[in-house]
Amino acid sequence: MSWHPYLYLILAICAEVIATNALKASNAFSRLGPSLLTVVGYGIAFYLLSLVLKSMPVGVAYAIWAGLGMVLTLLVAMVAFGERPDMPAMLGIALIVAGVVVLQCFSKMNAQ
Repeated sequence: MSWHPYLYLILAICAEVIATNALKASNAFSRLGPSLLTVVGYGIAFYLLSLVLKSMPVGVAYAIWAGLGMVLTLLVAMVAFGERPDMPAMLGIALIVAGVVVLQCFSKMNAQ
């Protein structure tokens, strides 16, 4: 497998994180700028994810997408919106990151 799927996946995750945080900023689609950023961001994210799925198993791609997307979304929301996760939330996020690492480092499923 070439590096392209991983580059596309990273870009897809970034687009999804931007779109998700713009969704919060859109105030239920009542603000035009963030609303447009949400729609465009999700469109880009899903297009790039579709390219990833040509050469990467959907389970692996989605695990990475969901895990890293959640962590990055949380980090952006902490800075942009002042959101503060509590200890159980941090533990849960750490477990998700650990799961992504195990999947990437030890699963033979990723070799397809």
